Amino acid sequence: MRKFLFNTSILSSLFGIWGLVQTTRRGPRDWRLAAMWLSWGLTVAIAVGTVVKENQEPEFGELED
Repeated sequence: MRKFLFNTSILSSLFGIWGLVQTTRRGPRDWRLAAMWLSWGLTVAIAVGTVVKENQEPEFGELED
């Protein structure tokens, strides 16, 4: 769990939701709002996938011959 909490890509994508929530509350509701939510969701998915992939690969010193 710590690997997700302290990863900068996860943190930046989660902090990015603040502006999106403010836009949703105050802005017009059109196709651009849906595209912004889709973009944010994809950003979070890519960040989580990157963290998972980094932890599945063996480290440089742990390679077996």
